Amino acid sequence: MKRAKGPQRSGILAGGNWIIDQVKLIDVYPAREQLANIKGQYEGTGGAPFNVLVDLALLGASFPLHAAGLVGKDSLGERVFEHCAKHGIDTKHLKATDEAPTSYTDVMTEKAGGRRTFFHNRGANALWDGAGLDFSKSKARQFHLGYLLLLDALDVADKKFGTKGAALLAKAQAAGLKTSVDVVSEDGDRFNRIVTPALRHVDYCILNEIEAGKTTGFKIRREDGTLDTVALRHAAGAMLQCGVKEVVVIHFPEGGFARTRDGKDSWQMSLKLPMKFIAGTAGAGDAFCAGVLLGLHEGWDMQQCLHTAVCAAAASLSDPTCTNGMKPLAECKALAKKFGVRPPLESSDW
Repeated sequence: MKRAKGPQRSGILAGGNWIIDQVKLIDVYPAREQLANIKGQYEGTGGAPFNVLVDLALLGASFPLHAAGLVGKDSLGERVFEHCAKHGIDTKHLKATDEAPTSYTDVMTEKAGGRRTFFHNRGANALWDGAGLDFSKSKARQFHLGYLLLLDALDVADKKFGTKGAALLAKAQAAGLKTSVDVVSEDGDRFNRIVTPALRHVDYCILNEIEAGKTTGFKIRREDGTLDTVALRHAAGAMLQCGVKEVVVIHFPEGGFARTRDGKDSWQMSLKLPMKFIAGTAGAGDAFCAGVLLGLHEGWDMQQCLHTAVCAAAASLSDPTCTNGMKPLAECKALAKKFGVRPPLESSDW
């Protein structure tokens, strides 16, 4: 498909999973048939478009934010619309159905360290195929789609594009939008079949080291758990070879890495946060993604994008929910001054 020149564009349209998270703060994750104590309970946002758009609003994005997806005609669906209204997110392309309930996730977050385990109900997200989106009428500059591997109607095969999700991304590109994707971390073998075809129609690929490894076949973590930065760079290069047009960004607890189409690498370490600061890790990846998308929309250089992303992720870690910890951009960046950043992984990388 050829890209249309189209009108002057501004803003981000995000589509995909719309989820209400029910977060339980537990003392320990139990073995089967054993007991854990719930120390606190919170409700929050979940899913790539929901988290990213709310994070962008809280960061202070000055451009329009648009939602696309499907929720159920139920109380959880009403709360999704309430969140969007509160944060000034346009919901023209966010629909409600009586064919399935609003998706929700029970998030079990361990009090020590914030590790989380998810119990997910796909709900209405499984039905959304993006059919109602007319990108030619959208004035948004970017279309963000997530999560691949968790959108049943878009993960199905398509004869021309490989998957329906890839076809939707191609349609957005043809209308003149920049496209970006995020992927869910799953323990399976579907990455090559579902993620790889989409990369041919993606401008910005933003995912974590687990997803990058499963998509490309590179083992990015060594046996001792440390990051293999050589494999990381190879994975980014492989995804560019698969068709990503501008940049691959890979995030991990230690920081973030980006490789552009012209071969320029950028590294940014994460903040040195004390353990008592971390209330939960759910949503940190989407916060990182929001920081990158904010910078890309505003035309910042990649180093500034990555620094913004790790600061946004740090703010997210301060709350058990995905987005309640997010702060205005200046406050997020102040965390870097307060806590500093981790030392480089290997001197040869910098």
